[in-house]
Amino acid sequence: MSEFSQFVVGDEDFLLDGRPVRLLSGALHYFRVHEEQWEHRLGMLAAMGLNCVETYVPWNRYEPEPGRCGDVAELGRFLDAVARAGLWAVVRPGPYICAEWENGGLPHWLTGPLGRRVRTRDPEFLAPVERWFRRLLPQVVARQVDRGGPVLMVQVENEYGSYGSDARYLEWLAELLRECGVSVPLFTSDGPEDHMLTGGSVPGVLATANFGSGAREAFATLRRHRPTGPLMCMEFWCGWFDHWGTEHAVRDAADAAAALREVLECGASVNVYMAHGGSNFGGWAGANRSGELHDGRLLPTVTSYDYDAPVDEWGRPTEKFHRFREVLAAYAEGPLPEVPEPPARLAAPVRAELAERASLDAVLGALGGAETEWGAPPSFEELGVDRGLVRYRFCVPGPRQPYPLGVTGLRDRARVWVDGVFAGVLTEEDAVLPAPVAGPAVVDVWVESLGRVNYGPRLAEPKGITGGLLHERQYVHGVRARGLRLDAFTAEAVGRVPFGEAGGRGDGRGLYRAWVEVAGAGDASLRLPGGTRGFVWVNGFCLGRYWPAAGPQEALFVPGPVLREGANEVWVLELEGCAGGAVELS
Repeated sequence: MSEFSQFVVGDEDFLLDGRPVRLLSGALHYFRVHEEQWEHRLGMLAAMGLNCVETYVPWNRYEPEPGRCGDVAELGRFLDAVARAGLWAVVRPGPYICAEWENGGLPHWLTGPLGRRVRTRDPEFLAPVERWFRRLLPQVVARQVDRGGPVLMVQVENEYGSYGSDARYLEWLAELLRECGVSVPLFTSDGPEDHMLTGGSVPGVLATANFGSGAREAFATLRRHRPTGPLMCMEFWCGWFDHWGTEHAVRDAADAAAALREVLECGASVNVYMAHGGSNFGGWAGANRSGELHDGRLLPTVTSYDYDAPVDEWGRPTEKFHRFREVLAAYAEGPLPEVPEPPARLAAPVRAELAERASLDAVLGALGGAETEWGAPPSFEELGVDRGLVRYRFCVPGPRQPYPLGVTGLRDRARVWVDGVFAGVLTEEDAVLPAPVAGPAVVDVWVESLGRVNYGPRLAEPKGITGGLLHERQYVHGVRARGLRLDAFTAEAVGRVPFGEAGGRGDGRGLYRAWVEVAGAGDASLRLPGGTRGFVWVNGFCLGRYWPAAGPQEALFVPGPVLREGANEVWVLELEGCAGGAVELS
């Protein structure tokens, strides 16, 4: 990808230096794959018959606090890897991305105060978007095809027609992309329904459609809105994602291959979503709401983003990979590359005792934010907590007789102690303790976020106690709140945690630590026999949430580059019961 080329949207085709070209793309989110494994995964996409890769960019991963940005050059490094692999690239920078990602990629500090004003023309939303894009987009602009790089197209927002109809916002965003130096074609993507295409399209910008089957009908709908221009399915859903407590989603390989063939027979370009899903490392998995209107009960997404994709979470080819390869070979320019060898796996299973433990209160004392006093309980957003949990401490005044005690506006899951005695688990659907509570009493409510909604009208809803603590019909006021963020778990910080023997007194919750001796490091599967629910880190790298009893995911994927020869330090933050006696890698 060293030659300077011109890529344009023609009346019927995409044109590269005047020559018609079909994009055979696959979604691979670089932030869901360990950086040392990008090259292998890109090689898998090329071997399947793809000539292009598509990726989102998650804003909240890079800007955890206003103005404090992380390693945005990571996107540039990925695009450089794409060029080395001989592929083109399509970039979807948002600011909203959905992607089954926490808050749809929007920062919690922005959605907290703005709520429904996000993704609109509201100046308080546009200002931080502009600041962020001017920080991020130089990574894309420098790597556009007309500058010798791999980037062919950039998306305006994402599936906006599924959410809103603020055309002025979309037009402003397209203008901002141009002001920031994006010179390659812009596009939008929406479901193939009239209201979605009407709400999400921008005049003069290529419109594409997202679907998993019925290509001819979908493209016919698209043509009613855009009579000319190349056809493209920007998200060909070849599988699906999983929620905790549901069955694992699977799509038959032959059925998916037939649907892919139909897309290509229409003369269209395609982006396979997902070609390789990867993992929701770091607790970044989002959540959805049930029901056709996406306003029902919370459905948190699992840590694995395998998606039943043709390249599985471990980077291995599946039956779907080989079926797709057969379909795509007919559209390739020359023979397809050989399928790369899979990365090395852990040489032998290992097991280590979770020998050390610190109570959850001790962990909060060492790693938590400052404890603050409030009249009414603050939300996670008001406490500056994105991923993690919050302890709310109330005093029920007295004397008073026992009354029902519950939480209004609970998001998402709480464990409650009354005068130091465990009193029950509360959820949004079942938010009243089973036994009444008399006063005076001290109540501790530990609330955990299971992931912010990433799609639909409940996007931007806050986390924590968003209503109040209700005793009989009376709100209890006066609360001390303290947050514990997942990104507080660094090697230096955990070194301050006062660990003791794991078999000591307590309720089993807390931070466990073990050392696992590895000989022959490689990709591995991590299990916690007896573990209930929480998060796991290996050598400081957060693998994500475990919740085996809920299923369908029972083990976590450990990328080989995370492990090292010899001693490996494992932390287990157990939030519900006991983490069990050991950690197993296999």
